[in-house]
Amino acid sequence: MNAVVHPHATTGWSARVAGCGSALPERRMTNHELAKMVDTSDEWITQRTGIKERRIAAEGENTSDLAIRAASSALKQAGLSGADVDVIVLATCTPDRTMPATAVRVQAELGMQGGMAFDVQAVCSGFVLALAIADNMIRLGQARTAVVIGAETMSRVIDWSDRNSCVLFGDGAGALVLRAERQTEGPRKGILSTHLHSDGRHQDKIYTDGGTSSTQTAGKMHLAGREVFLHAVVNLAAASEEALAANGFTPHDVDWVVPHQANQRIVQTVGEKLHLPMQKVVSTVDHHGNTSAASIPLALAEAVADGRIKENDLVLTPAMGSGFTWGAALIRW
Repeated sequence: MNAVVHPHATTGWSARVAGCGSALPERRMTNHELAKMVDTSDEWITQRTGIKERRIAAEGENTSDLAIRAASSALKQAGLSGADVDVIVLATCTPDRTMPATAVRVQAELGMQGGMAFDVQAVCSGFVLALAIADNMIRLGQARTAVVIGAETMSRVIDWSDRNSCVLFGDGAGALVLRAERQTEGPRKGILSTHLHSDGRHQDKIYTDGGTSSTQTAGKMHLAGREVFLHAVVNLAAASEEALAANGFTPHDVDWVVPHQANQRIVQTVGEKLHLPMQKVVSTVDHHGNTSAASIPLALAEAVADGRIKENDLVLTPAMGSGFTWGAALIRW
């Protein structure tokens, strides 16, 4: 199934990025530590993935804890509080509980007493989906201020005996604050468009072997690495080109590509397919690992904090995840 591109309707409202934030667990797990747990080595992991370390949530540290910290940081940067927020859209495949939504705990902790908070689940593409939902709500006048979060504790669903998957994933959270803004002149700023796709025929390429209705357990992750890599490279590039074409841009107009941080080989190959130098590709996978829905907002927050992403920069955020799901957002910062 392919969702039709949705360039902005002529309501006059744009969803501008007002702040971004991130949260990471304190514990760093290096490749050398992993080599003591499974048959692997720092050299093997680095050569195949580019990952050197990842963060691992502490016992009792939940997805919501990371989400709350990331959202609080983003709101502080925006000069806002939870009372100003109309909607929270939280992308995660590792919720605190089967129900209620993890987002409602974030809502309560932020002091947001009105509006709406809910989760979305599209695994590694989840943040782009959450961004699309919040953007649509702002464009249609249903919200003025939105907090969009990607938060994961992937360490809870990893099979630590499987060296092909356990070396890839880490925990963390990132968040953006979006504010409605009317623009009367000049180039449109904010979320320019989002582009969403899925193809359920590939649902068994990355999956957990548990679930509420099947096994009543969270289950552990399984993935077909080579097939995922091939699809990821093609789909990430295609979604990127679709987003650029919809807005009349070429890859040369892009200031920064902030792709899902699956592994360094995929990140680099996407840049090559778009004919962009790696200097324009934000990569954090070496120290974050693959944090699923959290990877793009974590990378955005880091690139904003260190001054790479600046106002008026054109930022492209392609993602692909289990399902398969994939898509991209184009943002004028």
